[in-house]
Amino acid sequence: MKKRNTTTGFADVTLLDTLSPEIRPQKLAVGMDGHRARLRARFLAGGADAIAEHELLEMVLFLALPRRDTKPIARSLLMRFGSYAGAISASVPDLLAVDGLGEAGAAALKIVQAAAQRLAKAEVLYRPVLNNWDRLMEYLQAVLAREKIEQFRVLFLDNRNRLLADEAQGSGTVNHTPVYPREVIKRALELHATAFILVHNHPSGDPSPSEEDIAMTKEVKQAGNALSILLHDHVIVGNGRWLSFRRAGLL
Repeated sequence: MKKRNTTTGFADVTLLDTLSPEIRPQKLAVGMDGHRARLRARFLAGGADAIAEHELLEMVLFLALPRRDTKPIARSLLMRFGSYAGAISASVPDLLAVDGLGEAGAAALKIVQAAAQRLAKAEVLYRPVLNNWDRLMEYLQAVLAREKIEQFRVLFLDNRNRLLADEAQGSGTVNHTPVYPREVIKRALELHATAFILVHNHPSGDPSPSEEDIAMTKEVKQAGNALSILLHDHVIVGNGRWLSFRRAGLL
């Protein structure tokens, strides 16, 4: 009940009374619910820049873990994986090793990673990749930069250098992936591709090509030339860095 002002005779109006019904319950909330409400309000008002990395992880876990305090879990994720990006790109077994996260929390983080990759891919799919090189590199970094084993991918292009498909051709160990030129060219023919770009990652983070990388690239190029399918480039992705064979004068 409001206190009556003895001078005016009217009931005092508090700040809470001026809030809309939608906001008022959030202001009244205390404890974990209040913390979540305040984070949501700050995020909606200021975007991602208004919240810290551990808070962003908390918010990702809100829906997956509605009855758990996600703050200590988020801090554990940052301590273990070093960053928000490191957490969402961690392997499922590594995520399940984090106390309190569970399958629901791990799935929530991997959904965020998948969504980020789909969004990045949408920016380059069916577009001339050679004219959108920076966006292409952003996409490849999102897909490959934090992989712990080597993965070999091929970007198949049409006669206007638009991206038809990005397909994983194989994965290997921490420093080697077997590549079969015949399979690459066979798939190009199936897609009616006229050109392609080879891509693989170096889990070490250093995108410098090995002698094996250089030799393999020559073999695939020769196989493509025999059927008039052009190898535009070979890109090696490291952690935050990449190398283009063409720009490095290796192709």
